[in-house]
Amino acid sequence: MTTPASPLAAITPPDVQYASLSPMLIVFGVAVVGVLVEAFASRRLRYPVQVGLSLGGLVAALVAVITVSVTKIGAGNGEFAVSGAVVIDRPAIYLQGLLLLVAFFGIAFMAERRLERVVAPAAMVAVSGGSGTDADMFTPSGASVPNTDAEFEATRAGAVTTEVFPLAMLAVGGMMLFPACGDLLTMFIALEVFSLPLYLMCGLARRRRLISQEASLKYFLLGAFSSAFFLFGAAFAYGATGSLNLSVIGESLTATSASDGDTTFALIGLGMLAVGLLFKVGAVPFHAWIPDVYQGAPTPVTAFMAAATKIAAFGALLRVFYVAFGELHEQWEPAMWAVAIATMLVGAVMAVTQTDVKRMLAYSSITHAGFILLGVIAFDDAGLAATMFYLAAYGFSTLGAFATVAVVREPDTTAADNPTSLRAAVGQATTAGRTKPSRSPHLSGREATDLSQWAGLGRRYPLVGAMFSMFLLAFAGIPLTSGFIAKFDVFAAAAGSGGGVLVVIGVISSAIAAYFYVRIIVAMFFRDVPVDAPHVVKPSIFTTSGIAVCTVVTIALGVFPQPLLDLTESAATFLH
Repeated sequence: MTTPASPLAAITPPDVQYASLSPMLIVFGVAVVGVLVEAFASRRLRYPVQVGLSLGGLVAALVAVITVSVTKIGAGNGEFAVSGAVVIDRPAIYLQGLLLLVAFFGIAFMAERRLERVVAPAAMVAVSGGSGTDADMFTPSGASVPNTDAEFEATRAGAVTTEVFPLAMLAVGGMMLFPACGDLLTMFIALEVFSLPLYLMCGLARRRRLISQEASLKYFLLGAFSSAFFLFGAAFAYGATGSLNLSVIGESLTATSASDGDTTFALIGLGMLAVGLLFKVGAVPFHAWIPDVYQGAPTPVTAFMAAATKIAAFGALLRVFYVAFGELHEQWEPAMWAVAIATMLVGAVMAVTQTDVKRMLAYSSITHAGFILLGVIAFDDAGLAATMFYLAAYGFSTLGAFATVAVVREPDTTAADNPTSLRAAVGQATTAGRTKPSRSPHLSGREATDLSQWAGLGRRYPLVGAMFSMFLLAFAGIPLTSGFIAKFDVFAAAAGSGGGVLVVIGVISSAIAAYFYVRIIVAMFFRDVPVDAPHVVKPSIFTTSGIAVCTVVTIALGVFPQPLLDLTESAATFLH
């Protein structure tokens, strides 16, 4: 008598292509090891181990990306992995490599420890008389109420928030997966994997703690709403097509359109999915979080978010619109026109009114999101290639711009930052047998982000002024910078697909934006130095090399853009 086969025996286990997934697996593996380091390594060892582990893991992942591109793609277009949940194709490999390059310099910037100076740990006070020590730009105690005794105690104990490194690596892993997702469920998981660490990191600034926590809360609440919209959109897409797989959704909509079927539910699903994706890229009207979060977050986190999040989010946006909902192009194109026009104009006009450099760069990023959307709207290989080139040009320029902002510091003249007064306060507290800090533990000035403070900065620090001017000129799209080639490329792609009106509005927005970029350059080189003029703090090799590389890339892509243009053209083919 034969035993009937169990229904479970008919289930075929998914085939996991570990070699193709190796870049993401390396990054996630490093993040997990980083968590273990935080749990078991001594305080003294955590910082060097985390920095070496993170930067080494990113280099290893980049080598893996190059290996996958040579061995798995070659002359083909790529392959599906994990039963179609992940797509390893040319755009995914390109965006993953770009993310790793940007993340390397972004995490190196997080490792900077020369821009802040705080009271020495308690063990050093008796020996050095309360002299200061170098510190990073993250609070030593994220769970403490800002500006309390507990936070001062953590500073004096020498606490360091090295958790930012595994959090950043988790975010990088999620960002690498986001543009490579083959179905909407995996895309939602990737969205949450890279969003949740960013929510935490935004609230860990060492200075201006209240505005940092406010930024974190705003980002979390609005991000939760956008994620809910994304989930509802996935549900509607499943109801309309019977699948969450992007390729299957595309095939189903093609068949529905061919038979004159109803695509209402699919359009509703796309609209909700677009809310979640446009929120991440910072497009109007889903942009309100960007100025507050960019201003309040620690500047290394702001730089990392401004560059890497846009790359990952636009990669996912392109895959959803091109692969899954390409058949509905004529229906979603008018809505995207409205979003792109509003994004370009609102970002440019609002940036003109800003007096804070970080908020100005935040509104600038909104404007650039509108420019990048022109490549999405073009809906062809030229538009896809132009978008990927723009993401590379903008990513390095914005990372370098925020890193430059961090080295410009206010003078150390306040009583709260006076080392002599601080030593006296610490001495009194120690004599009393307990610590009762009555003033700030910081011995260095804050970042000088008010535009009026930058007057004359270029004359006093020509190199810093020249590099920051180069980034601003790239944002404005001036020739011989990466920004000019990037804008020309997306404008050409939009014009070639019938978007001449978009190009005209884009040029007008660029003209408006050029005003506030040039205004800063004029202030740096042609204005009188204010009484409370800031100074430039010489950073470590981590930040110095990052700013230098970003400057070189900004110039090189403006003078010799052809190699990257050829690379983006060869990578502009999605695997369906």
